[in-house]
Amino acid sequence: MEQKDKYIRFDWAVKRLLRNKANFGVLEGFLTVLLGEPIRIVEILESEGNQQRESEKFNRVDIKARNSKDEIIIVEVQNTREIYYLERILFGVAKAITEHIELGELYSQVKKVYSISILYFDIGKGNDYLYHGQNSFVGVHTGDFLEVTTKEKDAIVRKLPAEIFPEYFLIRVNEFNKVAVTPLEEWIEYLKTGIIRPDTKAPGLEEARRKLIYYNMDRAEQLAYDEHINAVMIQNDVLSTAAEEGREEGWQKGMQEGRQEGMQKGRQEEKIENARTMKSLNISSEVIHQVTGLAIKDIEEL
Repeated sequence: MEQKDKYIRFDWAVKRLLRNKANFGVLEGFLTVLLGEPIRIVEILESEGNQQRESEKFNRVDIKARNSKDEIIIVEVQNTREIYYLERILFGVAKAITEHIELGELYSQVKKVYSISILYFDIGKGNDYLYHGQNSFVGVHTGDFLEVTTKEKDAIVRKLPAEIFPEYFLIRVNEFNKVAVTPLEEWIEYLKTGIIRPDTKAPGLEEARRKLIYYNMDRAEQLAYDEHINAVMIQNDVLSTAAEEGREEGWQKGMQEGRQEGMQKGRQEEKIENARTMKSLNISSEVIHQVTGLAIKDIEEL
């Protein structure tokens, strides 16, 4: 496919461009295709949770939005492996729920949360590029789905737990290896290759072709974007090399110190070594932080 325009990667766009109300249509299109229903974004919410205690974890996500149904949607792009990634997205959802209900409010004010992870690393075994997780209560002996009955405003209301509990989407971008036919497949193709078809009718992608053009950015933005892309490429190359060279050493550590502890320590050492490599190439601490997850203070001390 011949591509006349150079389009901005989604991980950059979601952090820098899609927070602008004028660009909500791109994100709305992606969510509409993924969730299978029309989605309208009302506002982008602050994604840095307030800490009540010094030891409390921040809730850092790439973008957090509220839709017209008063539901919370979290979108996160992850370029490199993280050992406790599932635990992290669970924490992010729990934090989002508690952030949006105040002391004294009824539990009916709890918001439905969608957690969407766009992953550029192999999270595990599986043959599909899209996985969906949803809470439901199934009869152990009967196999039927529990339907909860409540009384609201003198009316009997029946709800399935799935209408209340969070939903999780894991998009394994690198596992997509087919010709894009459906709107969802066109979106995954863009996430993987950066290509948007000139004749696309997929919701959001038509607008993305007009608004996510590399050459529409000013020179400073282009340089920052190029630096980000180089850092991602270097990180991927370094990780591939480190994985080959450190496999035997990591296995021995796992046998001696406990497999989980050894793997966690090895990955932390890899991040530090990768940060040193990128720093030697004059890549900024902010970009290194985005790629490795290391604190900027620690990076500057390397």
